[in-house]
Amino acid sequence: MRSQNEPASRVRRRWTRGAGLAGLTASALLLAGCTREQIEVGFLPPQSKGVTDNADVIIGLWNGSWIAALIVGFITWSLILWCLVAYRRRKGETSLPVQLRYNLPVEIFYTAVPLLLVVAFFFHTVQAQAEVDEPNSSEKVIEVVGKQWSWDFNYLSDDVYYAGVQANLDGTEQPGVDAPTLYLPVDTEIEIVLRSRDVVHSFWVPAFLQKRDTIPGVENRIFLTTQQEGEYLGKCAELCGEFHSEMLFNVRVVSMAEYDEYIESLREQGNTGRLGPEYDRDPYAEIGGNE
Repeated sequence: MRSQNEPASRVRRRWTRGAGLAGLTASALLLAGCTREQIEVGFLPPQSKGVTDNADVIIGLWNGSWIAALIVGFITWSLILWCLVAYRRRKGETSLPVQLRYNLPVEIFYTAVPLLLVVAFFFHTVQAQAEVDEPNSSEKVIEVVGKQWSWDFNYLSDDVYYAGVQANLDGTEQPGVDAPTLYLPVDTEIEIVLRSRDVVHSFWVPAFLQKRDTIPGVENRIFLTTQQEGEYLGKCAELCGEFHSEMLFNVRVVSMAEYDEYIESLREQGNTGRLGPEYDRDPYAEIGGNE
């Protein structure tokens, strides 16, 4: 507590040091529980770094945006704390501080700076999106079809298919293990064509840092180059009905030899050709929505 004879400047310095120490302590505690890998990917899924050629572009945009936002936030918080300390009401003061109707330079500053930030964010976002969506040579083309409540995978380049079956959750991990599995060869330029058989779904592999909707009557595409073998989880990210939570799938990025072996196993099972639009349905017609 400030004594009656203590200079106001000393009190301001003491409050400023206290606020700074509190901020540094909170930051240290926050970062203490974080690994280097988590910080590098901006707390996105740790396994996402280097999984595809698009991941590094997305991580760069994400981290750059957070750094800019934290700098702006730090300046804003510092000014707020400074005003709270420097212009607080002193003991014995009853009058209000001097009031200003306007300050043209300040108003121009806090109008221009946010506009510049928005333009910068927009520019870098468009640049990253254009790079991510740039078509590749498509060594392998795979059609992923969402349906209530599973996935079909048409390996168009190899003329085989996999028909997915819904993963019925029972409180154990087994349904996730048995969920439909999409095989991708490593170090390969891949085009994923996305369709829907009924309602809007969303193809999302968190480790790929990409999510794209599957829309009835519309074909969306994801272009990527796989760079790292591994097993990754996928799910539908668009509420699509009663069993939306069970619309799970797995992704396995494997060597070309293992991929060819899997394709051959589908062919031996008689899964040749494509599960096309003939299996689509109109869910609204079933409830009398269309005439």
